[in-house]
Amino acid sequence: MKERKAWLVNGFLGLLFNLALIALAIVLLVNETAPVLAIVLLVIGSLLFSAITVVQPNQAQVVTFFGSYAGTIRESGFWMTLPLSTRKKVSLRVRNFNSVKLKVNDVEGNPIEIAAVVVFRVVDSAKALFDVDNYMQFVEIQSETALRHVANKYPYDAYEDNGYSLRGNSEEVALELSRELQERLSVAGVEVLEARLTHLAYSTEIASAMLQRQQASAILAARSRIVEGAVGMVQMAIIQLQREGVIELDEERKAAMINNLLVAIVSDRSANPVINTGSLY
Repeated sequence: MKERKAWLVNGFLGLLFNLALIALAIVLLVNETAPVLAIVLLVIGSLLFSAITVVQPNQAQVVTFFGSYAGTIRESGFWMTLPLSTRKKVSLRVRNFNSVKLKVNDVEGNPIEIAAVVVFRVVDSAKALFDVDNYMQFVEIQSETALRHVANKYPYDAYEDNGYSLRGNSEEVALELSRELQERLSVAGVEVLEARLTHLAYSTEIASAMLQRQQASAILAARSRIVEGAVGMVQMAIIQLQREGVIELDEERKAAMINNLLVAIVSDRSANPVINTGSLY
């Protein structure tokens, strides 16, 4: 199915023409000049009343004539179309669908909770009505299916910084979700304007364990930075001491000094210096 424009005329002109037919039929009946023609005109006038319809802004009416698709009226206003036809309204307004919180597994098998909002609108009324049974229900089911599929392709968090993750690359995930939804919903004549995650969290049974993992990763990253900075400070201290000739350091004393400096800088507690004053005796 593909949407096409239905036959229509201005409703005010059609109503005026219809009233003129009925007036002419009444005159013929009163004068008894052509009663058969008057009856025919009355029947035609009655049928034309069934062709009058009103279309609201951002709304379409799909016209079917004895089971056959006759076209779609998209222009808002007062119209006259095919008599004895049935017309079904389809909203062309932008709408959104909030999915429920789904419990799925990411690519690493971790159970997570995820939800999304999908912004869409109908662009082909014929496909929306005739190619699927219920396009709103179709949008909901396909949105949840696409969300599950995208969630299964990525980890919740990329601890090794080796690719996309659901938490760290929300924009890229939203774009891929929109593309996949558009492929699924095009059969229903629906255009996806935006799809974005609204909820993302570890499932309750592993939330505490994953929190400990995140804390451990943060501590490890901080320790790495501290050690890197401590090594640089020790190198600068030794180079400056040797350059200014403050003290002569052999390899053994240099190793001891490096050990003491690293312990003092890297330790998470305040250092307690010990002063060597020599022997009393």
